[in-house]
Amino acid sequence: MADHGVDVTPVPPAVPIAAAAGAGAAALVAASAARGASHGSAGSRKKDDNSFTLRDFFLWCGIPVLVVVLIRVFLVGFYEIPSRSMMDTIVPGDRVIASKLTPKYFDLQRGDIVVFKDPNNWLSEEQSSGLGGGFLIKRLIGLPGDVVECKGAGQPITINGVAVNESSYIRPGVDPSSFPFSVTVTEGHVFVMGDNRANSADSRYHQDDGDHGLVPISDVVGTGLVTYWPLNRIGMLDAHHEVFADVPSASSSAS
Repeated sequence: MADHGVDVTPVPPAVPIAAAAGAGAAALVAASAARGASHGSAGSRKKDDNSFTLRDFFLWCGIPVLVVVLIRVFLVGFYEIPSRSMMDTIVPGDRVIASKLTPKYFDLQRGDIVVFKDPNNWLSEEQSSGLGGGFLIKRLIGLPGDVVECKGAGQPITINGVAVNESSYIRPGVDPSSFPFSVTVTEGHVFVMGDNRANSADSRYHQDDGDHGLVPISDVVGTGLVTYWPLNRIGMLDAHHEVFADVPSASSSAS
């Protein structure tokens, strides 16, 4: 029989219209579900990104601020000097950083520049020229048990009988003391003086107060380290411990 161009291969049975429609709907539902899952995953990532940013903020900003606060509270203090009592070591307008580690963790030494709470209303005689907040700044001259003396104008300060040369820090042209005095430093106290002895209402001037002109060690809040302002005054504050190198301890001088 001749081939008239008709494919005689068996034709597959036709898919019912209802079944095809159902399959198409199922495919659409699956695709929609996939898109929803994709959007849900993106939203979750976005939320995670937001929480990460907040964590970063506290990590990079909060922790440094906390460290600065802790340093400020426990390690150092910042003070502005309005008084002339420590010239020329410190002048009015200087801003000073003081270490709070002394005397909390380290012993005080003669020569230390100490910041302390006003022990017995000294500020009234400093003409309100303290550091603010009831604090003053002076140089520590005598430790507990020391005998600090001067015979008057033109004479040196002696500690436990040994004269000290204070020319490295006393303001030029100013006497170590313009009047005589003799003080025995009691337990738990220190004897302090300004470097500008002609303009410093220090331990010499308060011998009739509750602590006999002495500063309780418990009132000392720190020792001066450096001036940080103004810029032309930036520098370390020298305690000049070498000035007191030959001074015997109070116990050995008593024996």
